[in-house]
Amino acid sequence: MKRAHFPGRAPIDSYGRGGFRFAGMSHRGSIMALPDGISEWDAVQGGALGVADFRILEQTASLPQILLVGTGRSITFLDAGLRDYLRALRLNVDTMDTGAAVRTYNILLEEGRSVGAALVAVE
Repeated sequence: MKRAHFPGRAPIDSYGRGGFRFAGMSHRGSIMALPDGISEWDAVQGGALGVADFRILEQTASLPQILLVGTGRSITFLDAGLRDYLRALRLNVDTMDTGAAVRTYNILLEEGRSVGAALVAVE
């Protein structure tokens, strides 16, 4: 089965009810927004994130300089192994709740910054 993918960068218009709205579309579930597009992301719980959840980054043509990780309704810090893995990819990572990550992503995107966001969906 092909993964859902929107080619290109777009601000996140809204979040909640288990999904996101962007580019005139909606997606139910978590998403990863990167410079080459927005894709569905299998992550469902911020506290359970691990290296396997971020392997998609190894297949991405252009990684952002900044990766925001939205961990759900509340902030959940990433474990040391995952932080080391993301640093090895040369990413500056900031972890926050999903709402703050969406707002920060939109601001940095508007400023033309090299930003990506891994966003766990919230109800």
